Amino acid sequence: MRIDLSAVRIGLALTLLCLAMNIAMGVLFGVNEDMIQAYIKAGITAHPDLLQAKHQDIIWRWFARAHFHAGGVGAFSLAMVILTAIASMSAGRKQATAGLIGLSIFYPLAWLAMSLIAPQIGTGAAHHYWVAEFCVYVGIGGLTLGMLSLIHGVLFTSSK
Repeated sequence: MRIDLSAVRIGLALTLLCLAMNIAMGVLFGVNEDMIQAYIKAGITAHPDLLQAKHQDIIWRWFARAHFHAGGVGAFSLAMVILTAIASMSAGRKQATAGLIGLSIFYPLAWLAMSLIAPQIGTGAAHHYWVAEFCVYVGIGGLTLGMLSLIHGVLFTSSK
């Protein structure tokens, strides 16, 4: 059985980028975790009115969540994009479904954005930072719509 991936190319590329983000962050943590910890600590030192020592662990955990979500969401999304490729849907529907699923990359990017901005504006403000909120809505919205389209396509589209 040969699977034609041409209709799901965009979604496939986005999910592979998500997995690459996971790997890159893992390498960065392994090679130079101290640089990230120093970045967080410098922000806490520069903004004592916004951050306390306890925020070091919170912000570091956010960096870790970006890494973990990139791996988990990327793998889950990759599987759904492959299912989309083999589903009995039109090429246009496959392209839209896979593209929506691929937008899930924005969810780990939200955690990364919060991690990067928190040392400057505080953890509470970082949670509501417009870039982070935008990424959450696009990532979760795209994944949800893409999953619904895939479920509908698999369960309710007749095979030809």
